[in-house]
Amino acid sequence: MQQKTNSTPQSNKKRLGDILLGYAFLAPALVLLVVFEFYPLFLGLYISMCNWRTSCRAFIGAENYIRAFTDPEMWHSLLVTATYSLVSVPVQLGLGLVVAYLLFQKIKGMEWFRMMFFMPYITTTVATAAIWAYLFSPDKGPINKLLGVFGIPGQRWLGETRGIFDLMLSGLGISLPEGLGGPNLALVSLIIYTTWVFVGYDVVIFLAGLVNIPKELYDAAKVDGANGWNIFRHITLPLLSPTTFFLTLITVIGTFKAFNHIYVMTQGGPGNATTTASIFIFQQLVTYNRYGYSAAISFIVFIIILLLTILQNKVAGERVVYE
Repeated sequence: MQQKTNSTPQSNKKRLGDILLGYAFLAPALVLLVVFEFYPLFLGLYISMCNWRTSCRAFIGAENYIRAFTDPEMWHSLLVTATYSLVSVPVQLGLGLVVAYLLFQKIKGMEWFRMMFFMPYITTTVATAAIWAYLFSPDKGPINKLLGVFGIPGQRWLGETRGIFDLMLSGLGISLPEGLGGPNLALVSLIIYTTWVFVGYDVVIFLAGLVNIPKELYDAAKVDGANGWNIFRHITLPLLSPTTFFLTLITVIGTFKAFNHIYVMTQGGPGNATTTASIFIFQQLVTYNRYGYSAAISFIVFIIILLLTILQNKVAGERVVYE
């Protein structure tokens, strides 16, 4: 037997008041979202379809996108960005996991070590990048001086366009083909800096994931005779997969958006050896005043990041182990 709900004008008025109150609380966030997210997004999309200077001189549709897809320099910037991401992401996450696992042990001064590893992440990027540019200086940089102590010849670092494998084997008289030389030394130098900055963040997040693993699982594994490697492989790694998945997403997106330290240290040079997509977009906008073209490339990079995120969610998300 169905029960009828009594709806009175007073109850309807109260319900309407609750709904309006809810929207009133949401209004500030919605205004910020519209003004600072949706409006710039759609304005940028409109600019990418225009011959834009201070305003839209002519609506040209997809011409900027067609130009981008036929531009070898744009493809080169994407290749540099992909190389930068493919090398730096596993290095950062691998080193961050190792350091976090070591700091998770009961060692003296653990809090101090955690703080020291996290300090580069909260320090101003422009300042630290300028300092590292000095450290990599081929003339008076401390890194080359340190190499000289061990009898190793100094390198050009941020000014070197040769591949890292080519440089390593050239001393043995082995010459590699151009495509097998590996990432150039200038890009590797940027990866070293990136690892130094962001490994502390990865360590803190990994430590948070380690804390959430039940201690009883470790105790039970030890009772069953499992050694340290088996415990790490079959308990720690699987139960850290949600943390690893999150950090992988954040790190990949961050490498595709990286700009500040690259511009401070190399400005995309030497030549275009470190011209990532973000640097290339900046050059088109500031150097050549190609507003519509730079906006089009920005949306292409946005689509690439979105597709990579969806792919990671599909592939890695299925392998995430929750407690």
